[in-house]
Amino acid sequence: MKKLNFFFFLLVIAISLKAQNIAVNPSLLKQTWSAFWITCPNVAQRDYGVFHFRKDVKLTAIPKKFIVHVSADNRYRLFVNGTAICNGPARGDLYNWYFETLDLAPHLKLGTNIIAAQVWNMGILAPVAQISNQTAFLIQGDTEAEKMVNSDASWSVMENNAYRPTSLNNGERLKTYMVIGPGDNVNGSLFPWNWETSTDKKFNWKKAVQIANPVTAGYGTDNLWTLVPRNIPLITEKLQRLNKIARFKGLKSISSFLTGKSPLNIPANKKVTILIDQSYNAVAYPEIIFTQGKGASVKMTYAEALFKDGVKGNRNDIVGKEIIGNYDIFNPDGGKKRLFRPLWLRTYRYIQLEIVTKNEPLIIDDFYGMQTGYPFKQVASFTSNDTSLKEIWDIGWRTAQLCAGETYYDCPYYEQLQYEGDTRIQSLISLYVTGDDKLMRKALLDFYHSRVPEGLTQGRYPSNRLQVIPPFSLYWVSMVNDYMFHRNDDEFLKQFLLPIQEILLWYENNLDQKKQMLGPMKWWNFADWNLAFDFGVPDGATDGNSSVISLQYAYTLNQAASIFNHFGKPEIAAHYSKLANEISDATYKLCFDANKGVMANTPLKNSFSQHASIMAVLANAIPLSKEKAVMTKVLTDSSLSQATFYYRFYLTLALKKAGMGDLYYSQLKPWREMIANGLTTFAENPDPTRSDCHAWSASPNYDFLATICGILPGSPGFKSVLIQPAMGELTSVAGEMPHPAGSIKVSFKRIGKGVEGTVNLPKNISGKMIWNEKEIMLHEGEQKIRFN
Repeated sequence: MKKLNFFFFLLVIAISLKAQNIAVNPSLLKQTWSAFWITCPNVAQRDYGVFHFRKDVKLTAIPKKFIVHVSADNRYRLFVNGTAICNGPARGDLYNWYFETLDLAPHLKLGTNIIAAQVWNMGILAPVAQISNQTAFLIQGDTEAEKMVNSDASWSVMENNAYRPTSLNNGERLKTYMVIGPGDNVNGSLFPWNWETSTDKKFNWKKAVQIANPVTAGYGTDNLWTLVPRNIPLITEKLQRLNKIARFKGLKSISSFLTGKSPLNIPANKKVTILIDQSYNAVAYPEIIFTQGKGASVKMTYAEALFKDGVKGNRNDIVGKEIIGNYDIFNPDGGKKRLFRPLWLRTYRYIQLEIVTKNEPLIIDDFYGMQTGYPFKQVASFTSNDTSLKEIWDIGWRTAQLCAGETYYDCPYYEQLQYEGDTRIQSLISLYVTGDDKLMRKALLDFYHSRVPEGLTQGRYPSNRLQVIPPFSLYWVSMVNDYMFHRNDDEFLKQFLLPIQEILLWYENNLDQKKQMLGPMKWWNFADWNLAFDFGVPDGATDGNSSVISLQYAYTLNQAASIFNHFGKPEIAAHYSKLANEISDATYKLCFDANKGVMANTPLKNSFSQHASIMAVLANAIPLSKEKAVMTKVLTDSSLSQATFYYRFYLTLALKKAGMGDLYYSQLKPWREMIANGLTTFAENPDPTRSDCHAWSASPNYDFLATICGILPGSPGFKSVLIQPAMGELTSVAGEMPHPAGSIKVSFKRIGKGVEGTVNLPKNISGKMIWNEKEIMLHEGEQKIRFN
């Protein structure tokens, strides 16, 4: 927050936060740093607070490079000479506390340079995804040439008393779980405007307090944070104009101030409400610029959808609906061109301004968003004769983008937490649509770092609250297997072999030896938000003999066997394969209901779900000769409790395994219904749903390429390719996706019961294509194919 030149946002765009691929001085990774963690004196170190740190640095020449390493607890935003450079740190934990590496040279000048940081600590109100120790800031020069900026007692600090937390009851009003942290209530009269550039001595600057020297992973004897280099690109920001004014009250007319060209003048002593429709769901830092309006109050409420009697309905409808959601409050001080920006990003389709002016008019000079998120770039493409699939593709990709920041998010509005169940699907979407594997690698490491003494990973991580979801530990193993098949990166994967064994041993120790199914299990054994499952837990998971979880265990054992065979450990692989077969055989004998032709949820055979048969097919429990019949029942027997959007990912895998992938295209009805209901991102569940943006529902962006176009790894490392298209009723499809060696392109048209087209593989990559149980070998480059 600062006093703003009217076109400051253009400067922000020009210096948007670019990822910098800069090496760290190796000596810093092997010794104690010479800088200090610093903090503000005489404040409660674990309480809510916003602080400003600053140091003036004089340069007699502009360096070609000026490398620094920066971190803070909880968060920081770094400025050089008034320009915002980056924000961080990437979320981790105390054992893996990330620091950013930056080259400040492009932002430096001759003479005095001001290096400044806004640091905030949400204390006990912090997002659940935020792990913390205490308020602190750190900057370390890479070499002797940059040590003048090192954080120590030469730095100045002040507490910003303008901030108070707000919107703490939003979860209660929405009657749901909301853990993204508080909103901001900012008193402009108390804000130290221009703090990052001003030489005004009126500010209450204090001498920073040195806490401790920083140490990196593997060093130090009394560590407050253990530093590791950031392993993902910097988060980007770009201008994103708000779309339209949906309705307003309290004014006779309203200017088009959202364009930034026509300020809105709100007279004194007015109450005004303005509802803005972005027209699509967005994740951004809303920035609003005010002039005058001393004593006024501006409340900004954010929502993915409007409500009527607690129901969302069609997301495009606004008549008779109200906004309920998290919010910020800004109180202008009467100054000119004041920029208000919340400390943390906001998720919204709708924003409502509730403005109360006092004795002075308030001018809104501009209002816009700074769109933010992980810098994924879409390089894949998909087209078909059904042009409606493009809308599913585009909305799915927006969903995936909004659910990716410094970690993958389950949802950007309510939680912003990284769960294995969501993340496995998100990672595959990232690999297929962007080719960027960095966030997947970080996720694998995050869950590796989350492990509890029993050997299981936590169900979500980073998280300052313990939550163990044993089936999600199995999905972490599946993620390792996915990564192994899509990337040639064995050195990275080796570290996960022992944790995989520990996870699978926990399950093995929970086997019911008489039935060879899983017995009673602790923790939260979530499978799906199926209405028939108690809080997502299938029958038998807690008290014993759940076919769904037993078969997921067998499915994962087979994947683990593939992993350990790949790493030259055949004895371990053989044990897992044998155990998987025993569990699958026993579960099939005890739970398959011959009358219904599907798997029951438990040996009692008194409840049935699609999930049990889906996992049975994936675990090889169903005899091959019966797979199609079972999957046909899964699709047609309405008495089975149904898979939600999330578990439909596994439904598709089971259909493909049963040779029924052509039915995928006909299974897109839920996504078409969401679009018809005005959703601009895909939801967590069918209505009534909590989240309107949930990445596990973006699975079509994977399946359009992996199922309809049929592009899959043929061997670990994607060293070979398997093309097995499942076009369903489509008559033509074309797709392109990134591969570590280049790109894979396919184009197919139906010819009667056959198909013809082209396949283009990267250099040195071969494979095979299968169509109706016939196959041909593929080679590098473009080749024409035809199956009659």
